[in-house]
Amino acid sequence: MKVERDIEIAASPEDVYEVIMDPRRLKDWVTIHRRLKEAPEGALREGSELRQTMKVAGQGFEVRWKVVEATRPSHVVWEGDGPMGTSAKVVYDLEPAGEGTHFSYLNEYELPGGALGSLAGRAVAGMAGRESEASLEKLKALLERSS
Repeated sequence: MKVERDIEIAASPEDVYEVIMDPRRLKDWVTIHRRLKEAPEGALREGSELRQTMKVAGQGFEVRWKVVEATRPSHVVWEGDGPMGTSAKVVYDLEPAGEGTHFSYLNEYELPGGALGSLAGRAVAGMAGRESEASLEKLKALLERSS
């Protein structure tokens, strides 16, 4: 399954990058974030790992993330493993756009269960798309309020 979204943010790519790579700021903008269970001090960089509790469709679960690519301030790739063999890959691309940033978000995830898991994934995709949009709007508001 795949969720893709884009948003324009009236803040520099450097400012956006700083917020998205601070694990302690996840609670400020990621709508499905519930708790940061483990993370390194300071900003995340390539090789950083963290554990995050999230909640989707009323179900709480933990994901172990690893930052596999981090090119400041333009590109980040996270890979995660969740319960029962679920996996996810999240890609952030930030490009200068006038006085601000064009932020592209991609989340590719696989649910266990073969065809049945794929069917459930389609049901979750709509909700994941709405949550992604809400998270990006929160990120935009957070950054534009502080500029």
